[in-house]
Amino acid sequence: MATAPSSPRRKRVILLGATGSIGENTLRVLRAHPDALELVGVAAHANTGKLLAVAREFGVRHLALFDSSAAAAAREELPTGATLHAPGVEGLESLATLPEADVVLVAVVGVAGLRPALAALAAGKDLALASKEILVLAGAHVLAAAKKSGARLLPVDSEHNAVFQCLQGHAHAEVRRVVLTASGGAFRDWPAERLADATVADALRHPNWAMGPKITVDSATLANKGLELIEAAVLFDLRPEQCAAVIHPQSIVHCLVEFTDGAMLAQLCPPSMTFPIQHALLHPVRGPVGTETALSLERLLTLEFRPADESRFPMLRLARDALRSGGAAPAVYNAANEVAVAAFLSGRLPFLGIPRITEATLAALAAAPAGDLPAILAADTAARAFAEQQIC
Repeated sequence: MATAPSSPRRKRVILLGATGSIGENTLRVLRAHPDALELVGVAAHANTGKLLAVAREFGVRHLALFDSSAAAAAREELPTGATLHAPGVEGLESLATLPEADVVLVAVVGVAGLRPALAALAAGKDLALASKEILVLAGAHVLAAAKKSGARLLPVDSEHNAVFQCLQGHAHAEVRRVVLTASGGAFRDWPAERLADATVADALRHPNWAMGPKITVDSATLANKGLELIEAAVLFDLRPEQCAAVIHPQSIVHCLVEFTDGAMLAQLCPPSMTFPIQHALLHPVRGPVGTETALSLERLLTLEFRPADESRFPMLRLARDALRSGGAAPAVYNAANEVAVAAFLSGRLPFLGIPRITEATLAALAAAPAGDLPAILAADTAARAFAEQQIC
């Protein structure tokens, strides 16, 4: 008597950054595909209540909180059978290397996810990467770690996931350039002279996407697109001149890949992070639409593209300069921007102070040594300290 074929094992997921916007969208994807995906580990910075609620809902046994005070408080409320790993980066690394994990999704803001990302790759785990700063800071080291272990690097950023999809089945030599699209953020239709008076509340009113405050401000300055250009060059082995950006207000086309014969491929989907997250977690399988309504061509659909004005968006120009300079410059750009955005969000810096601080930091430190990972991390630290001094 023939036996029925067994169902494929669920892919086991570690989610670092479970309580942020990427984390919340990842949980939506997991809820939509319970037969294909299993959540086995979660981490957050300090949101104890939210993390414990996630652990209870999904039956997660491995948890970590980056903040030591939050971790201490959480110990009293752990679900039965759950383990709380060490606070700080050590706990993130511990989760990222769990033997039962198949894929680690890193959605940690800033550079705190670098060590866990490298640890996951060294352990042979596929890495779904939503934290673009990791590749900007240490892209060569991340790619080398993936190559050494044979693990897959799966981009979660909507634009890079789109490029990843468009490049499937095409030789690298056939690619002429990659064009990333930018919504233009909260100020895309503002007169340039109004930007000097832009408030935090203004900057956080993104017209298309629901994201965390840092990335929403980055969208308003186009630093987000600048970081993505640097990331694309690293991830897809592109020269600076092969990386371009355009303003696309509808946020439906997420990239265009132009080939040597002049043809372009584009990837389209609604402006929701659930689409790239689902693609990365289920790859190479394409699952059914689980959380959103797909695009409908039966209704009026307008696709508009505008040049990205680098005089209006100097953070894009500065990112291009950093990409061309190479070495420590991308890390310096990223660090200075993080410090400046934090100062803007806390009311210590005007909106136009963000490119001013970033440019000054690049002028002072872009030529710093960057031969190995410790040198890159030292440049990151020095840039943060320099940028902070310019604000005070």
